[in-house]
Amino acid sequence: MRVLFAAPSKGWDNWAPHLRAACPEMELLQDGEPGSFDALIYAPGYPESGEPLDFTPFTRARLVQSLWAGVERIVGNPTLTQPLCRMVDPGLQAGMVEYCLGWTMRAHLGMDGYAQDGVWRNPIVPPLAPERRVTVLGTGALGGAVARALKAMGFDVAGWSASGRAVEGMEVLPGADLHAALARAEILVSLLPDTPGTRDLLDAGTLALLPSGATIINPGRGTLIVEDDLLAALDRGQVGMAVLDVFRTEPLPPEHPFWAHPRVVVTPHIAADTRPSTAAPIVAENLRRAMDGRPLLHLVDRARGY
Repeated sequence: MRVLFAAPSKGWDNWAPHLRAACPEMELLQDGEPGSFDALIYAPGYPESGEPLDFTPFTRARLVQSLWAGVERIVGNPTLTQPLCRMVDPGLQAGMVEYCLGWTMRAHLGMDGYAQDGVWRNPIVPPLAPERRVTVLGTGALGGAVARALKAMGFDVAGWSASGRAVEGMEVLPGADLHAALARAEILVSLLPDTPGTRDLLDAGTLALLPSGATIINPGRGTLIVEDDLLAALDRGQVGMAVLDVFRTEPLPPEHPFWAHPRVVVTPHIAADTRPSTAAPIVAENLRRAMDGRPLLHLVDRARGY
């Protein structure tokens, strides 16, 4: 099979050896006649001209496999008629779980309360995990994994899913119960996709539903939060801390007020990355399924956007 690596050229040296090892029957190329390709492996930033990719000439392609978990940059492309699959990678999932566990524990234990200034703050004793309520927005592959890991640590965890997607052994509140999900969230972890239904979900009104001093951890999508409303909530203490890994504009401009705010931690979109060593077998399996006419893994629902 002929496969186009439709991703920024800087990733070629990292990806090509792993992809070829996982799928030796594939002829992986960086260019060629569009009509000759059986599939595309895609990542945002391609083509490097900045123009949207025109999928129309790829008449033979049976699959567009995204290397990213999020597909919001491609799913609305009107020329894309081929099946689109998002990346669900065990390495990416493990990285996201570690990020969310680490920052949840930092917030739960109040680690930022122990200033190294010679003051003995012995009365500051955090509750145990079962006494801390955590809500995870989004119960897909990443959100479900994070929720299960937090539950295993002993936290009082509930999920929220617009579709009511279940997570075994855990309460999941449906879309209509967003207010209840937020009202219990001493720590709120957001792993929602970027869709019309999630954009601006956390605005002044919904932020006001959180318990006073709540922590927000957002490694999902920057479009979820109305930034000015979050800053106002931080200033008045409604939100005690925000750990933000994703933003509406990336890289986050140096003059953005998030950088200087004492209750904001900015991480530069590093919560979880697709790792070629663990993702290549997923790509290979989907390529084989596409060639054989079998059901594809993690097929994107165009109507829902993920």
